[in-house]
Parts: sequence; C-alpha cells; structure tokens
Amino acid sequence: MKPAPSAHWATLGESTWIAGIGLLAWVHRWFGRAPFRLLLLPVLVWTLLAQPSARRASRQYLQRLQAAHGALGHPVAARDILRHFVAFGETLLDKLLAASGRYPFARVRIDGALPSPGGGVIVSAHIGCLELCQALAERQPGLALKVLVHTRHAERFNALLRHLRPMQRIELLQVTEFDPATAERLGRFVAEGGWVAIVGDRVPVQACKTVLWPFLGQPAAWPIGAYVLASLWQCPLWFMACVREGDHHRLLLRCLSRHVELPRRGRAAALDALVAGYVSLLEGLLVTAPFEWFNFFDFWAQPESAGRTSA
Repeated sequence: MKPAPSAHWATLGESTWIAGIGLLAWVHRWFGRAPFRLLLLPVLVWTLLAQPSARRASRQYLQRLQAAHGALGHPVAARDILRHFVAFGETLLDKLLAASGRYPFARVRIDGALPSPGGGVIVSAHIGCLELCQALAERQPGLALKVLVHTRHAERFNALLRHLRPMQRIELLQVTEFDPATAERLGRFVAEGGWVAIVGDRVPVQACKTVLWPFLGQPAAWPIGAYVLASLWQCPLWFMACVREGDHHRLLLRCLSRHVELPRRGRAAALDALVAGYVSLLEGLLVTAPFEWFNFFDFWAQPESAGRTSA
C-alpha cells in the first residue's frame, strides 16, 4: 500500500545549520579534515535532534536498503543514521571545495566516458557530490555542460557556492519554471555538442508527469523530464553519479540509451524501460555506497502527477 502523500520536498526548507558550513570550510582550509570532522559532529547531533522528519526519512531509507539488498549487514541502528548525516556533512564540504577549485580533482576516478564529439542528456541523482563532475570537464577538453537544478529552496547555500568561484565550464541553471523557450535554447546547445544534466530522483515543484517504479522494494514516483527532453532533442541519454570511496571519489558514467525515442504507441513501455534502467543503476550504486543518498524526506510519498504503477 502506497503511503499518503506528504509535504513536497521543496517546502521543507533549507536546514538552518548549512549557514555554519562556511565556517567549517574555513576550519578545513587552515587545519585540515580531522578538525573539520571534530567540529562537524556536534552540529550533526543537534541536527538529528532538531530535525525529526529528516531522522525518520534516513531510517526509512536505510531500513528499505537493508531489507532489499542487505547493504548494511545488520539492522539499522542510531549510529547508522548518524553516519548518514556525517556523510552529508562531508559532501557539503566537498561541494564547497569543488566550487572554489580547491578539491584535488586527481582523486576523482572516472568510471566510463562520454562520447566525443557529441551531446546529449545526463540524468543524475542526489547521491554523493555532483559538483565533482568538474573533474570530467577538466579531463575532457571542450566539454560543455549545463546542470538543471531545482534548488531555490536552498538559495543561501547556492549563493555561497557562487561566491567561492562561479563555475566556468559547468553552468548551473535554475529551472523552477521550464518553458518552451528554455527547451528550444538548450536543444540548440545539445545539437552543437553540449550536455545537459538533470537529477531524476525528485518530483519538481511544478506540475510534472511521473512513472511509478519500484525502488528498494516499494513503488516510488519518478519524474520523466530527462527522458522527454532526450526524446525531444533526439540525443543519447546517460547516467552520472559521483560517490565517495575512502578518501577518493568515483564518477560513474553509463549509457542508458544511444537514441531515445518515445513513440505515441509504446510510449509507456519505452518510459518504463528508461526508468527501470535508471533505478537499477541507482540501486546498484547505493549497495556499494549506502550512506551517499541525500533525500532527507519521505521519498516514497512524493506527490504523483499522471503517475501509474508499472511494475
């Protein structure tokens, strides 16, 4: 039975402790990662106490991951939820380091390669540190990448990222209102060899059609925007995510479709296949990096719009 719809993730607001991450980044710059982690711990403990909905969401996700794949190897305990929050805090630091150009991009291992020349759509997720895709831009000359984000709910943190150093080769585009003119402009960008990335694991604020597909054993709503854009622009569709592995990161790139087509007849089946491939790659990554998924809300209760159960 699908849970009752909860508040949209974008209405949950920006976590108040993000304002202090700039100070913690300063501590890291002058004293290193160990003092950063020491100061981060009490902040995270306070967040756990002050944000019960985020705490419940973390437990729910970890329990379902354990039930579906045994990724933790033991029943979910309080220490696992704390570890989940610690991973999020570490990722916020990595985002700041990447934006300021101070992350050692040599520590990013790129698993896969985008075709060159050529353009297309990349579908990602709120897993690990997406900002480290700058490592890809540094190693692939001529790569032009625009990332579509739905982050007005976190504008203070994004302003901090822009203040550190505006991304030169990777452009962040706010798409709270994605209109036909924007689609046409980005379509020309892709036709000229550019890449457009969009996360595929949150239902946008504006009306959006979704497909219901099982995730960790439970039906969940998945937006179809990335797949529709790839079909509209008649281009390839790739999956990209970056997860921590010890003191390094792995940037995974996998092709979901060389040429996306959503014919009028068979459209539902085509969407099912694309969403299924995306979810399979996402789950596979989470089995190896269970604490790297950062959706601290009731993911399975996201509101549906024109959704349908496909499996």
